[in-house]
Amino acid sequence: MASRIAVVAFDAADPRAVAAFWTAALGWQVTGEDEGVISIGGADGREPGIDIVAVPEAKTGKNRLHLDLRADGSPAAEVERLLGLGARRIDIGQPADATWTVLADPEGNEFCVLSGPGGE
Repeated sequence: MASRIAVVAFDAADPRAVAAFWTAALGWQVTGEDEGVISIGGADGREPGIDIVAVPEAKTGKNRLHLDLRADGSPAAEVERLLGLGARRIDIGQPADATWTVLADPEGNEFCVLSGPGGE
């Protein structure tokens, strides 16, 4: 028997702001709230959800785990949309000719927007 991913947890100083960003970015909704935790997920409930957990300390350093997003349409248009939602471009040492764009959410959690249909 194997395990499966049920939820990915993000630490946040302001869980509401992080939840608002990710629900807008992914087209998801808040699926639950409990003391210090906001859960978000897709309407169909098939994907692993994200729990945004209130923590007192600020983020330090590069994430050891991050999300890779694939745009339904133009990757460049998706990057611009995410920037409009509050993401920002960051440099974590990616090559100048990278086929992906590295962004950070409002609290600095890195994620990538992949270009093209392949599995980069």
